[in-house]
Amino acid sequence: MDSHRQFWNERQQALRQALAHPDEFDRAIDLFMGQHAMVHTAAMSQSGVWSFQDEAWQGVSEAAARRIPPGGEHSLAWLTWHITRIEDATMGVLAAGSPQILESGRWQPRLNTDFRHTGNVMTTEDVARLSREIDLDALLAYRLAVGRRTREVIRQLAPEELRRRVDPARLQHLADDGTVAPGAGDLLAYWGGLTIAGLLLMPPTRHPFIHLNEALRIKSKITRE
Repeated sequence: MDSHRQFWNERQQALRQALAHPDEFDRAIDLFMGQHAMVHTAAMSQSGVWSFQDEAWQGVSEAAARRIPPGGEHSLAWLTWHITRIEDATMGVLAAGSPQILESGRWQPRLNTDFRHTGNVMTTEDVARLSREIDLDALLAYRLAVGRRTREVIRQLAPEELRRRVDPARLQHLADDGTVAPGAGDLLAYWGGLTIAGLLLMPPTRHPFIHLNEALRIKSKITRE
């Protein structure tokens, strides 16, 4: 496990460096695809790379996936929802200017939850409710669909787009449609300070990497109980 983390971190640094040099655009895209594949199920990319998501979910019962360990804040289900909603919003709306998969795929009814926002300002009770009610099969299928759309978006990028700033109108759209909840304005401010290259380094790569490592720690706690 530690070797996979070290490999991922080293490649993320290489991605950061490649994104900063326009003449390394093709290498940057290749690096991104590898990093992105490792934070999704292996079935998403079908590239044969090791998957943090698969490791987190392997052998976990439905009850365990919904469980928030004593003293903890999140469940595996909530973490998967959170990282997927962030990726859907940032890659779909901010990077591509297209509808979110949540909408275009009509996922909300299938997910069996009325929560729409990213979860950044959820109360403890809300985290617990989402963890209880969300349809886990639909959640994993939604994440798969989001990951595949991200890869389509990235393949269509032109080198000059990497330096483009996030469009303020697209940020406002995420506030208006409820993707970013009232009280989570800092999230919009953060995204608004990024270029498209900056987006690639966080919402679809570093952010899920951080939370999937959290998921693995939760899994370890639950299995020891």
